[in-house]
Amino acid sequence: MGCTRREFIKYSAAMAALTFLGYGCGRKEAEATPDTWVKGVCRFCGTGCGVMVGVRNGKVAMVKGDPNNHNKGMLCLKGALLASVINSPDRLTTPLIRKGGTLVKATWEEALDLTATRFKQTLEQFGPKAVAYYGSGQALTEESYLANKIFKAGLKSNNVDGNPRLCMASAVGGYVSTFGKDEPMGSYEDMDSANCFFIIGSNTSECHPILFRRLAARKQSDPSVKIIVVDPRLTNTARIADLHLPVVPGTDLALMNAMAHVIFNEELDDSKFHGKYVSFKAMVDGKPVEKSLEDYRTFLADYTPEKAAAICSVPAESIVQAAKLFANSSATMSLWCMGLNQRIQGVWANNLVHNLHLITGKICKPGSTSFSLTGQPNACGGVRDTGSLAHLLPGGRLIANQEHRNQMEEIWGLPKDSLNPAPGLFTTAMFAALGDTVRAMLVLCTNPAQSLPNVKKYTANLKKSTKFLAIIEAFADAETLKYADVVFPAAFWCEREGVYGSGERRYCLIEKAVASPGEARPSVNILLDLATRMGVDPKLIPFKNSADIWEEWREISAKSAYNFKGMTRERLRKTSGLLWPCPTEDHPGTKIRYSRGDDPMVPADHPDKYFFYGNPNGRANVWLRPHKPAAELPDAEYPFILTTGRVIDQWHTGTMTNKVPEIRKAFPAAFVEVNQEDAKRLGIANGDNVRLDTRRGSLVLSARVGEVCRPGLVFAPFYDAQKLVNELTVDAVDEASKQPEFKICAVRVSKA
Repeated sequence: MGCTRREFIKYSAAMAALTFLGYGCGRKEAEATPDTWVKGVCRFCGTGCGVMVGVRNGKVAMVKGDPNNHNKGMLCLKGALLASVINSPDRLTTPLIRKGGTLVKATWEEALDLTATRFKQTLEQFGPKAVAYYGSGQALTEESYLANKIFKAGLKSNNVDGNPRLCMASAVGGYVSTFGKDEPMGSYEDMDSANCFFIIGSNTSECHPILFRRLAARKQSDPSVKIIVVDPRLTNTARIADLHLPVVPGTDLALMNAMAHVIFNEELDDSKFHGKYVSFKAMVDGKPVEKSLEDYRTFLADYTPEKAAAICSVPAESIVQAAKLFANSSATMSLWCMGLNQRIQGVWANNLVHNLHLITGKICKPGSTSFSLTGQPNACGGVRDTGSLAHLLPGGRLIANQEHRNQMEEIWGLPKDSLNPAPGLFTTAMFAALGDTVRAMLVLCTNPAQSLPNVKKYTANLKKSTKFLAIIEAFADAETLKYADVVFPAAFWCEREGVYGSGERRYCLIEKAVASPGEARPSVNILLDLATRMGVDPKLIPFKNSADIWEEWREISAKSAYNFKGMTRERLRKTSGLLWPCPTEDHPGTKIRYSRGDDPMVPADHPDKYFFYGNPNGRANVWLRPHKPAAELPDAEYPFILTTGRVIDQWHTGTMTNKVPEIRKAFPAAFVEVNQEDAKRLGIANGDNVRLDTRRGSLVLSARVGEVCRPGLVFAPFYDAQKLVNELTVDAVDEASKQPEFKICAVRVSKA
């Protein structure tokens, strides 16, 4: 944006001021000197910041950053104030059962027996397809692996999905379809070497502030480092960009194809790399078909900067500049998040980011990587890696693949061909079937009654008397509890021990620091009790605690490309995290995948430097993906675009962050950002109440008028349970990933 050095320092200093809060938050509970410090991981986003939990008199007194983890002792405000969350008076402390329409206290025996009985009756009457599990990227790896095994191997139901379907499924689809395996190939250390950052669909400064601090530090240390930000909003991330492209939402496929067009036309591609390590592919009649480099260049001919500019509403010159900055840099790192993933073309958008790296050879080298940022603390290690989605099995295996099923049957000690071969219901299909073909559901550590798209459609099913809903939850005010038949009080965060896996493939151990309040129990123990009472074969669940489960999962990983057998519990206890692959106990962990000498999964004697072993031919795929419009575009009746997201201090549905007085005061209620030109035309002033109408509902929010949103766009965060923004959003999904298009829907805006 032509930001001066003085302005840049001002923005990055403001961010640094927040991150320094990791050393102490200044609240009363932090004034007492802790008796002990216990190592753990932050409970919020997928950055996976290491924390030290200060304990005094059996309570969490304060939280500070772990200086030995990648965050180097820094935390954002949310992480620094976690003491208020765990000590909240809104904790659930006893089981609850719904009687006469009201949740009342019950014993553990009553709650467990009722839940097990209803699941057994459902299985006997309707079969395995009638039961479901809905999990979370916030659960421990051991919890997700156990629940996945109970339902898929024990109950023979593949109706296992979770909230990562809402945020990361398209990233999974992009990595798998391009490289053959999920998860990024690089690490956070790439930020220290990159000379160009391509940030698209990510407000990194607010959603991943510690990573933004690292990026900003890189820029400050070397003014020649360039930052490109593609975002229809002028966020604080965009304000430090050398080049900001405020595209029309949903047009970034055209933009990235045009960038590829420029790269070839200007001979900025790396023909030596893509000639040896890349295959070109397109979908024809629903099937992948091999294409040539010339086919790809012919395809790109329709995406000149001028044609893309007309679609994206940004200058053609800016598209050319972005392509040249990306390709001419000695090391380019791409970062993206929900802006690409939460779209009906989310997988394609992910593919096109990978394309830019593959055609320029800027991949699998220090500072050069295509890196998807993760929204939840354990979506990667807990859900993606363990295969805890409706179409997956552990270690990157697919339910629909007989060979993969047979592998897991052998590993789990099951008869051959005994696993259910049909993928289960993905998230929106699962909740659409609730009360009909799905009669009993268990929800762990998530709040779907607020986080689902077009949410009124699904809460209607949550109300049905023909469904049974059991929830394992830590907080009494989660929106979904309104619809629960049984509630189990769960131990929260450092009240039990287990592993989290962050966005860079870093696995860290959360050590138990304090006891849980009242009768709350670790979710692992709740799941084991339920499985036993439901009649699951004891041989499938021979576990006493999460450490036992980790040992099994560690051994299973060794039979896949996700090998982290070397991460013993004791080793994780002594370190502040390790990056997989990590096959042996003396292996240091892997910072760059697919590179000989860096990745232990690439044979040391492999003839080529790079080996994309997830694909049969050892090459990565460049996909020919055309631009396609969003599911719902503005029209005369609904002329604006509504997009949703987070703000820096509130997180997801606010169930945790609203427990913190400072955060609640700073962000007490959801709001709507309106462009100043639009506001003037509509007679809206800052602070006015504004009515948003979509085809699904209406909502009144306070206006924040300014330059953040481009004209024709409004933005609202979804953390406020009193202002359910997701009542307005569409539930159209990506055909491949089944991830909903939260980021784009048509809306009418008027002064209330």
